[in-house]
Amino acid sequence: MSGLFSIDAWEKVWVFKETFVIGFLNTITLAFFALILSLILGILFGLMATSEKKGLMILGRIYVEIIQNTPLILQLSFLYYALAFSGNSIGIIPTGIITLGFYHGAYMAEVVRAGIESIPTGQFEAAHSQGFDYIGKMYYIILPQSIKIILPPMVNQIVNLIKNTSCLYIIGGSDLISLTYSFVTGASTGGAYAPAYFLTGILFFIICYPLSSIASVWENSLKMRDQKTMDLPAEGTVNG
Repeated sequence: MSGLFSIDAWEKVWVFKETFVIGFLNTITLAFFALILSLILGILFGLMATSEKKGLMILGRIYVEIIQNTPLILQLSFLYYALAFSGNSIGIIPTGIITLGFYHGAYMAEVVRAGIESIPTGQFEAAHSQGFDYIGKMYYIILPQSIKIILPPMVNQIVNLIKNTSCLYIIGGSDLISLTYSFVTGASTGGAYAPAYFLTGILFFIICYPLSSIASVWENSLKMRDQKTMDLPAEGTVNG
């Protein structure tokens, strides 16, 4: 741990601070576009999993099971090298966006499915009796009620997605972890291991901690709201 307090090592990090800035910005960009893709896939396959058509339910289940039961690094390596050796390489960042988007899309789909299935059956029956089709039922009745249940675990998935950008290191990416590794092993920058990785950890913490805190606050708020809802009938009975 002596390297962490080395003035020379910290000076080297400061001189090449642009490396960490670029890695930080690349990580944010990668996470942002992967998040958009994962949300689209999550909502799509979450709705398919709760649809009334068996074919769509099976297709959604296949996607979720395949993605969740294979490692992210394997999926990333397969897509990158399969495209590279076929002469159709799309670059490291686009590969990372697609892989992370599809990987976390499967988990988002499960979050959406669980949120929809948590709504009482009576709400579905009431929407059906009012003449809503499946899309209308979801858009106007079910999803607005399930959003409070979906949001906390969805934010946790966003945090996991940001941290999983580090997997691009395996294919030589330009994300924060990859550039940090290049820095500490470079001919002119090598040696400042502790300060470099410490700074990288701080940068990830700056992104992830506020999101984790938001998810925790939401979860606690929902628990308190549900508890108050459960207590109301009991209080009414006593007062009565």
